[in-house]
Amino acid sequence: MKSTTLSLALAASLLTLSGAVFADEGADLYTSKGCPACHGADAKTPTTPAYPKIAGQSVEYLTQQITDIKSGARSNGQSAVMKAIVAGVSDEDIAKIAAYVAGLE
Repeated sequence: MKSTTLSLALAASLLTLSGAVFADEGADLYTSKGCPACHGADAKTPTTPAYPKIAGQSVEYLTQQITDIKSGARSNGQSAVMKAIVAGVSDEDIAKIAAYVAGLE
């Protein structure tokens, strides 16, 4: 719980401090971490109905979901596929990805 709260606080702080540069880094990370392979290049056209449309979700929600999958707190649905991908993603990079995806419409 403490880790999750800390991650959410980090995400909010970094988003506020970094603005557009932060979102650009998030776009690069979204691509380099392979997110489009499941969620689609626009984060709203997943490659299969089993994967969620994530564009436009709140930063807090996205950060929480990624953090929970990384920690194992969330292990339902297709999260097993994503766990291996996010295992090496830092909290700062999670915040950047979440900020980018949240800004998509």
